[in-house]
Amino acid sequence: MKIATFNINNINKRLHNLMAWLAKAQPDVVCLQELKAEQQAFPAGALRDLGYQGVWLGERSWNGVAIYARDCEPVLTRSSLPGNLDDRQARYIEAAVSGVLISSIYLPNGNPQPGPKFDYKLAWFERLIEHGAELMKAGVPVVLAGDYNVVPTVQDIYPTRSLDNNALIQPQSRQAYARLLAQGWTDALRKLQPEGPLWTFWDYERNRWALDKGMRLDHFLLSPAVRGQLVHGGVDRWVRGEENASDHAPAWIVLDR
Repeated sequence: MKIATFNINNINKRLHNLMAWLAKAQPDVVCLQELKAEQQAFPAGALRDLGYQGVWLGERSWNGVAIYARDCEPVLTRSSLPGNLDDRQARYIEAAVSGVLISSIYLPNGNPQPGPKFDYKLAWFERLIEHGAELMKAGVPVVLAGDYNVVPTVQDIYPTRSLDNNALIQPQSRQAYARLLAQGWTDALRKLQPEGPLWTFWDYERNRWALDKGMRLDHFLLSPAVRGQLVHGGVDRWVRGEENASDHAPAWIVLDR
């Protein structure tokens, strides 16, 4: 079972890029983030033509998450993160696919910090930690996939001091991610490649793609019920080099199920 996560950064603007990658990579499940399309504008027909069915949560101009599966239909279990009924931002969706509970996460960026956006990021992270604890208690196979907007450690970003004030690398952001892991989740890509860079994001600015100045923002966290099935994974870096590319590349794992 091949599961991918891809921050597409505007699905309608980059539909050709998405379709070309899906046709080549053929993941069984793909979690998408930053759709930047309202619910009715999601290109479900184009994905259906490639054999993918799914669930999505759109939001006009911003955010948006989806879970799509090949040759089967995901069963929606949750379309928001619990803990704040007033939060309408489309950042979390969860579905059952072939016996695995899968989430697509688009955690808030949090910049500029300090400030209300960073406060929202940390509050959202707390809700994710609480929900993660509930999922752990259930003991079922879970994959928490998506763009976490956090660089977990110093090895997950190119050497620089220019981003010292960035919300992605603040101690509070890293500590929240570490607290989530401490519940018993396995960071799948780091387990497969304990050392060295695993960039999934290269900013459009300052020629960072050409200079390979990237960072790791996109993660798969596996519950104990599924971590023993992890056999392979990686990042499809070539997608970032295509014309009209997202600033993220798709990441993927393979579970032996």
